[in-house]
Amino acid sequence: MTLLHDPLRKSSTSAPLTLDGSPVTLEDIMSVAEGQRRVMLSTASDFRARIARGNAFLERLLEEEGVIYGVTTGFGDSCTREVSAADLEQLPRQLYTFHGCGLGEVLSVEASRAVVMVRLVSLCRGVSGVSVELLERLVWLLEHDIVPVIPEEGSVGASGDLTPLSYLAAALCGEREVFEHGKRRPSAEVFAKHGLAPYRLKPKEGLALMNGTAVMTALGVFAFARTAYLARLATRITALSVYSLDGNPYHFDADLFAAKPHPGQNQVAARLREDLHAPRTPRNSPRLQDRYSTRCAPHVIGVVEDSLPWWRQFLETELNSANDNPLFDAEAGKVMHGGHFYGGHVAFAMDGLKQASANLADLLDRQLALLVDTRFNHGLPSNLSGAEPARAALNHGYKAVQIGASAWTAEALKLTMPASVFSRSTECHNQDKVSMGTIAARDALRILTLVEQVAAAALHAACQGVDLRRRQAGAAPLPKQLAGFLDACRTHIPPLVEDRALEAELRTLCDLIRERHWSLYDA
Repeated sequence: MTLLHDPLRKSSTSAPLTLDGSPVTLEDIMSVAEGQRRVMLSTASDFRARIARGNAFLERLLEEEGVIYGVTTGFGDSCTREVSAADLEQLPRQLYTFHGCGLGEVLSVEASRAVVMVRLVSLCRGVSGVSVELLERLVWLLEHDIVPVIPEEGSVGASGDLTPLSYLAAALCGEREVFEHGKRRPSAEVFAKHGLAPYRLKPKEGLALMNGTAVMTALGVFAFARTAYLARLATRITALSVYSLDGNPYHFDADLFAAKPHPGQNQVAARLREDLHAPRTPRNSPRLQDRYSTRCAPHVIGVVEDSLPWWRQFLETELNSANDNPLFDAEAGKVMHGGHFYGGHVAFAMDGLKQASANLADLLDRQLALLVDTRFNHGLPSNLSGAEPARAALNHGYKAVQIGASAWTAEALKLTMPASVFSRSTECHNQDKVSMGTIAARDALRILTLVEQVAAAALHAACQGVDLRRRQAGAAPLPKQLAGFLDACRTHIPPLVEDRALEAELRTLCDLIRERHWSLYDA
């Protein structure tokens, strides 16, 4: 798998992504989900022949009266019940109909695009028995920015994301609702507007659409992108905090970190050295030991950086897999019944990501607590207030912001309980061990929202701390890279002199962080 070259920044390529069963990357999914790149189905004869062979093999089995799970039988524990030939066309509709019980908030348009894309990539592997027509219809949805409205709750992560993916199957068939260019409308109405008949699912196509890990994987891609960016942003905020606190920049010495050679941890230390312009450590440092939230920042952020490659491996392998059931080997002439819909790898990655990313919030919250406290901030005003001394009693600076950051951090830490250990026996004990991968991914996204809020608060305060430190006599010059970043931030958040409500500015920063607005560090 490719290593992260830049934390999933928005794609600038205009070339369409052509799907032919070859592996795609997390960046490919994000570029489509964020509306930056078009998708095309390959016209190559070998690719289309491979898809057609799988579908033809399935049709031949039906003619020979073969028993195929979910095609000629009921679903789950009903697999012993044979479906009559007259009802085979109705069976896929029954599947998405009785699974139409999702609740909770609906996925964002971007997340829904990612779901369609992830399912499409899997079906292009050519072993799910679907037709080229189904793949073309999925591409049509993305091309016209028409995606299903999908409730986010109701999946236990095996047999895949059945309930949320039923909304994709139903939308293709002209039922339920879709987002058309972001506007929620009935599917049938949208298809009629485009002069397109609702799709009629062929045998196995309902199961192929629904019996997979597309929702948890799609959400995992977003979680990965946001976490990768937050690791870099937390490093930059740490550098600002070290300068603000008049801290010891030599805690990040290259020789020191060579003694503990975790690659990601060393990369964070190198970035801090670059930001703080501290290439060489003197014989005796000006301050022996800063507090852990700055001194050990590479060790906290480094856990994320060192985990990104294996999170990527788990997600990209899942993304590029055939994960429905059953699968068909047309060349060998066999039907393979298994459990590839089980989302254990996604669940494990998301549970780990939750803990590592929540620790970023805890780190930044502790840095903010140092910045506002005159016992630890080495001469900065109480609560980083920028008011004149005569107004000091009236102004309270970042006092409430630090309280808010502490609340968001506590909530993030509370949510780190692993979801994957809460398997429940479902569906008459047929699904008696399930992954909870989708819940883990949803938890991760909620935690990341909270981490981004803490980062916004810490960034706002750190910029204030830098400004206040620079005013002091004898202050060290602000290194060029930090000065440029501070100027970029100041286009969105002015210094805090007299108290003002900061909600709008914090929300702006949260939006910028989620959009991965600032380019942080060279690849």
